[in-house]
Amino acid sequence: MSDILISEVGPRDGLQSIDRIMPLDAKKRWIAAEAAAGVKEIEVGSFVPPKLLPQMADTAELVAFAKGIAGLNVVTLVPNAKGAEFAAQAGVDGMSIPFSMSETHSIKNVRKDHKAMLAEITASAKIAREHGVHFAVGLSTAFGCTMEGAVAEDQVVRLAVQAAEAGAQEFSLSDTTGYADPAQVRRLTRKVKAAVGDDMLTTLHLHNTRGLGLANVVAGLEEGITTFDASLGGLGGCPFAPGASGNLVTEDLVLMLNCMGLNTGIDLDALLNVRSILEEALPGEPIYGFTPDAGPMLDYAERAERAVRSAT
Repeated sequence: MSDILISEVGPRDGLQSIDRIMPLDAKKRWIAAEAAAGVKEIEVGSFVPPKLLPQMADTAELVAFAKGIAGLNVVTLVPNAKGAEFAAQAGVDGMSIPFSMSETHSIKNVRKDHKAMLAEITASAKIAREHGVHFAVGLSTAFGCTMEGAVAEDQVVRLAVQAAEAGAQEFSLSDTTGYADPAQVRRLTRKVKAAVGDDMLTTLHLHNTRGLGLANVVAGLEEGITTFDASLGGLGGCPFAPGASGNLVTEDLVLMLNCMGLNTGIDLDALLNVRSILEEALPGEPIYGFTPDAGPMLDYAERAERAVRSAT
């Protein structure tokens, strides 16, 4: 039975996209409850200036709290080398920096063109190495941009190679705008892996904007992807990419993977109970998910057990 890592990005990617600020205590309860349900990695926040994203102002406090949870890999997003220094000082296990494949989106998102971002990646990688922190680069808008339109796959490959040379230890392909389809996921995953190495591209960050999220996960699995970002209740999207709503719903992803006999280590029933924390702290905020709405299938446990037997 294969092991698949689900990285919960709701406390960062989910919350940065809504205007309301979730109370610190609620965030802590969310993180603790997900870890108790078996989630092994959580992106707890982002080291960006609070004046830009006040929702992320308590990230250092959340890192300190989450580091006290045994077995949890605590990661954050950093926009630049200054953020990387803050993350390293906070004691994160890992950090990732967004590198948009669309230069227009890059300038809008982090106010830097490709050349400037490669310099930030170089500096951030050095900081991460000095502190023994894992350093990943998220290849944002890899499947298309709401501002530029199509993003050439050869450009994604070229920039990935340059980011590897700048010090990236790992990559994720990010469907920032919800444009990806399964054929494109397969094609681009193969191209990037061929350019930077199979072990360097491990992660997909997918949105369910057009209902293709889970289909894209299956395509990624077929290409050897082992880590998938998701957000509880489908919270989030990119605030700097118009129309880019709908992160992959963690609950739906867990149901599908468990039914396929893939080991996530996550208790679905316990995970579904975590939603009450969001509902209480963010009343009126849309929270999505087919599985929570319909309820787990009556023969869910039996299906999962059959899938495990057939996979071994």
